[in-house]
Amino acid sequence: MIEFKNVTKIYNNNVYALSGVNLYIEKGEFMFLVGPSGAGKSTLIKMLLKEVDPTSGKLIINGTDLSSLRRKEIPYYRRKIGMVFQDFRLIPTLSVYENVAFAMRVVEAPYREIRKKVPMVLSLVGLSKKYKDFPTELSGGEQQRIALARAIVNNPAILIADEPTGNLDPETASGIMEILKDINNAGTTILMGTHAKDIVDIMKKRVVAIEKGIVIRDEQRGKYGYED
Repeated sequence: MIEFKNVTKIYNNNVYALSGVNLYIEKGEFMFLVGPSGAGKSTLIKMLLKEVDPTSGKLIINGTDLSSLRRKEIPYYRRKIGMVFQDFRLIPTLSVYENVAFAMRVVEAPYREIRKKVPMVLSLVGLSKKYKDFPTELSGGEQQRIALARAIVNNPAILIADEPTGNLDPETASGIMEILKDINNAGTTILMGTHAKDIVDIMKKRVVAIEKGIVIRDEQRGKYGYED
């Protein structure tokens, strides 16, 4: 489903952000991407979003080489990917309902479908009763749940979560991970970048470790740290 073929990214200052990355992520897989700050995780995620292009190599998603996408096709490609950020990125002037509905309006979903789907995803994340509230009235954990609802409301094949628990307390983070597990069990492919050692060790999912732009470890049922 997602394939990096000998992907290298060199920025203008001649720094290698990624170097010869070969990686295959199967449909329906849950994969953690770990590594120190500056390792290349953000560059890898930006490539999936078609925000940066490889200097060399190929990135293939569902059989499509992203380098073949024309500029006008990129927005439509991005609509097939759900994205959850550490800082939530909700629209403060919109209610919970409207924040989630906004993602459907962007893809020109019919009004009837929006009315049906938004309550469903709000129920999935446990915030049906908060639909009239605004982001500033919610806790950090509640805001992240809304961000998740917005990311999945259009049924993306791929969900990318970039440090989704980074600003949350352990109990709230655990609740977010339970939702992510449910989303994954429903068939969505999830790639999660994280520094949360405890979460990675408990989940026992595939772990890909990257350091200085190079994949140094790729383990099924892996752990966050390096093995002795």
